[in-house]
Order: sequence, then structure tokens, then C-alpha cells
Amino acid sequence: MDRLKGKVALISGGARGIGAAETRLFIGEGARVMIGDVLDHEAKALAEELNANAGGRLVGAVYLDVRHAAEWRTTVEVCEREFGGLDILINNAGIARLGGIESTPEEDWDAVMDINQKGVWLGMKTVVPAMRRRGGGSIVNISSIWGMVGSPAMIAYGGSKGAVRVLTKSAAAQYAHEKIRVNSLHPGIVLTPMTAEAPAGALGPAIERTPMKRAAQPEEIAWAALFLASAEASFITGAELAVDGGYTAV
Repeated sequence: MDRLKGKVALISGGARGIGAAETRLFIGEGARVMIGDVLDHEAKALAEELNANAGGRLVGAVYLDVRHAAEWRTTVEVCEREFGGLDILINNAGIARLGGIESTPEEDWDAVMDINQKGVWLGMKTVVPAMRRRGGGSIVNISSIWGMVGSPAMIAYGGSKGAVRVLTKSAAAQYAHEKIRVNSLHPGIVLTPMTAEAPAGALGPAIERTPMKRAAQPEEIAWAALFLASAEASFITGAELAVDGGYTAV
């Protein structure tokens, strides 16, 4: 119950799906969590629910559009002011758009890159000084199996998540001497509101190709994020952890 005791985590996109599962799990392991999300009503509702259950203020919520540096700065300031510091960043916010090389509109490409790639970079850029003040920290960047293998139907999404994979390694090399670890997590198909919006039958082939023959629950990804965020992963940085039911193994 104390794997994150005394730690403060910022989770972007923490209002629902994987981010919400991480929020619930992290406070159960002793952390305080700031949710940063454009879904501010959902984020505040989740924070109120969890705080009421805990009988105290363990979760905060702030509007965060990860495309904008100023909003990242404000979020980190709120986190430090309310919870006293920042030890963990989960770069979770992301969007997906279907399309191949020729069929992807420029506006879809730009939207995906702004959130999935630029947002991750801005998150790391903004939290590092706060982690430096704490003497170290852990950053977990949520990539995807499609940041490791190709998909002809998800060009923009795969391109953004592949960028996250290498951004992670570069940041890990840069900040290791400051005791700031940076790792990437690569989920397979997960049952979230985002995948629920996929066209009918779109997920079936990927699930069938997965050796475990099923999709993941958000909590199964959250457990992996918890491990990378915790001291149990103290000698792990620049790594990529696939949580995909074996998809990338075949």
C-alpha cells in the first residue's frame, strides 16, 4: 500500500481511461495526484469522488491542454503549491486519428503531433526543474505498440508514438545524472473511451493477432506505470515496456 508513499504525481489525461486508473492506483499506494486534463469537469468529479472516499485531499484537478507551455507551467505551479513538490510525471494525454500516408489530412497530422509528441516534450521540459528541486524523479511517457511496430491505418498516431519512444531515451540519457528516470510504456489494445470510439470491427484484427486473444483493462496498464514510477524501478531508465498481451512478440 505504500509503494509511492510521500510522492506527488502529475498525470496528464488523468480524467478517464488509463489516466483515471493510474490516479486511483497511485493514491492507493500513498501518493498525492494532480490530474491535468482538458476534460476539467470529469477531472474535478473524479478528484471529488476520491477525496470524499479518502476523507482528505489526495487528488487535485487542473485544466491542462498539453499543447501549451503556459498551461504546463501553471499546472506544475499548482502542484507544488498545493502538494509541496513533484516527483512523478505520467505523460498520458493523447489522441488517435485513423488514416494512411495519403488519406491522412494535414490537420489530423498536426493535431496528433501537437498532443502526442509536442505535449510529451513540453511536459518533460516543464517538470524537470520541479523534480530537480526534489532531488530526482520519475517520468513515464505513455507510447503505444504502434510506436514500436507499424500500422498502415494509423500513420499519424504511430509516427507520434514512435517519436515518444526516442524522446524518452534521449531524456533518459540527459537526466540520469540528476536522478531523474525516464521510461516509456507501450500498451496494446486497451478498453478505454478512446478505443470505444473506433469504427465497428476496427479492433478485432489486432485483438485476434494478440497471443492472449483479448484487450487489456486500463488497470493492467496502470500497474505497469506504477512499477516504473516507483523505487522498484530505481535502476531502470531509457527502457520501453510493452504491456500488450504479446502483440509485439510475434
